[in-house]
Amino acid sequence: MRTAIVILNWNGQHWLQRFLPGVLANSSGAEVIVADNASTDGSTAWLREAMPTVRVIQLPRNLGFAGGYNMALQQVDAERYLLLNSDVEVTPGWLEQLNAYLNRDPLMAACQPKVLSHADPGRFEHAGAAGGFLDRNGYPFCRGRIFEITESDSGQYDDDREVFWATGACLLIRAEAFHGAGGFDEAFFAHMEEIDLCWRLRRQGWRIGYTSSASVRHVGGGALGYGSPRKTYLNFRNSLLVLTKNLSGPRWWLWLLRRMVLDGFAAIKFLIEGHGRHSWEVGRAQWHFIARLPRALRQRRSLAALDRSPDLTGLYHRSIAYDRFVLGWKRFSALDQAAFHQRR
Repeated sequence: MRTAIVILNWNGQHWLQRFLPGVLANSSGAEVIVADNASTDGSTAWLREAMPTVRVIQLPRNLGFAGGYNMALQQVDAERYLLLNSDVEVTPGWLEQLNAYLNRDPLMAACQPKVLSHADPGRFEHAGAAGGFLDRNGYPFCRGRIFEITESDSGQYDDDREVFWATGACLLIRAEAFHGAGGFDEAFFAHMEEIDLCWRLRRQGWRIGYTSSASVRHVGGGALGYGSPRKTYLNFRNSLLVLTKNLSGPRWWLWLLRRMVLDGFAAIKFLIEGHGRHSWEVGRAQWHFIARLPRALRQRRSLAALDRSPDLTGLYHRSIAYDRFVLGWKRFSALDQAAFHQRR
């Protein structure tokens, strides 16, 4: 399979200098491309001088994760794309194992490896861990990571399995699936766009997978730190967009209202903890979501006409917030496993 590794860069020359040589050394047979989101730190000049074998796609302005990848992948001729964050360290055999896993299931659109913390390789990393899931209110979590709690890796997730979503930090995806689903939603700019894409792919009958046979180490927050108020805004706003577009059933809007109420409690929690800026960003996210609601409703109607499969295996039909903050469940293994197998 012709596989292209595409790294989206925005003022990340230091990450490229640190991790790109390892990508080249451990990715035999794949084309390596850096799509540059109008960086101003000299990234492209350094690439052309120090990494002449790496193809550079220069984007006209900072289009974010969603728009940047959409524009870049229109210019890449490959059967599969490996979308890779610039702050990821790869390991020997990583790409071969991901491709082999995807080869085994023609209905699998995309997959991810085990994602460990670069700072502490014995722990899972926040973005992706051992495969992603959503609860009934649209809150994402992973095997190995529930909210702010990450687990140590003791081999408990050394397997291959279907998941609800796979991380955009290291995502192998079939080109036909990516373009057939319309790519990322550029209104998201960044954050949650891979969850939205995976949900749309599942609605078209595709599967999403995870394999521990490949692993990478992710620094995390390379472009936007985990404590950034901007990240809070994007995550809360985009979660509401994901639910509006993809929730099924005649009472879907009740789930959406419930999520907005829960976000209000999250804003209060931020305020009590002294994070007033984050509290403000949650409110701003809801206001901007309402402004974007007409567009999201039009997308909802268009997507409903394309539904091929009602299978939402991997959607957790409980509240992960209740399980974490009321019941005190901190590990994926503590969750009600039967709740993953119900269907709406």
